[in-house]
Amino acid sequence: MNLGIIAAFAYGILAIVGGIIGYVQATSIVSLLSGSISGLLLLLAAFFQLQGQTWGSTLAVLVTAALVVFFAFRLAKTRKFMPAGLMTILGVLALAVMVNQMMAFR
Repeated sequence: MNLGIIAAFAYGILAIVGGIIGYVQATSIVSLLSGSISGLLLLLAAFFQLQGQTWGSTLAVLVTAALVVFFAFRLAKTRKFMPAGLMTILGVLALAVMVNQMMAFR
């Protein structure tokens, strides 16, 4: 298991937990659905990477990049660090690790 897989797994869990917290605090069904879907996609990407499927890393990078863009726009709009700032920073870190691992294996 490499760091890219761990990053995809961790960011996926964080997305799911964040969606649940958004639902509990603000009764936001959109947060619950988007957090669950993106988190599950990241968990699936990590699982497929473990199975040796190279497209799993591409899926993880695409989902993470989409989340980073979304949360960066949300941060610019709301100017609130939680949750947008935290998810943007952690997403950029996870994305850097994932891309680094992808380049190392080429």
